[in-house]
Amino acid sequence: MELGLTIPLQRHLKIRSIPYGEESDRNFCWDLHVITLNGRASLLAVHCSSRYAFILFDLNWSEWNSLGDVFLDGLHSTFQSIGISEEVAAKYLRQADGLRLTKTHGRREVAYLNRVWEDVLAFDYTLDHSTREQPLLDHAVNTRRCRCAGFSGEDTSKNRLLKFLQGVGCVFPEDAI
Repeated sequence: MELGLTIPLQRHLKIRSIPYGEESDRNFCWDLHVITLNGRASLLAVHCSSRYAFILFDLNWSEWNSLGDVFLDGLHSTFQSIGISEEVAAKYLRQADGLRLTKTHGRREVAYLNRVWEDVLAFDYTLDHSTREQPLLDHAVNTRRCRCAGFSGEDTSKNRLLKFLQGVGCVFPEDAI
């Protein structure tokens, strides 16, 4: 799985050189961005194909320095919040074949990341200052109808992510979709 770092995030992490991504299937790519929420440096992670996003609020320096592990924790947490089991998450991660930090995955994907950032700002009243994970904010952003890079037409990011996971053989409880 490729984690594409935006230029502001590369600067934030003081990364001078990073390779371009090589993954052709954007379903196994996420673009990551540092955003400021209520004056705190936070992580915005956006699935390149579906535009599904999650936010991790107010990361400290040790968390920024272990970004891969923090991303995986956030991914497991957001998957759990939408009814994706640990089994399904593990299957997705096996298919994704490890984490690699790269540059972002293209102009179109970054344009949609910027639209997600606008949605985050629109729903920032749901921000919970007491926790890193933001299930209410994630829900508000991911249940809004929108367009994305990997699918045609409008739908919610949550629906598109669940449809992709079903397409690769992941099975969910009936109420998840």
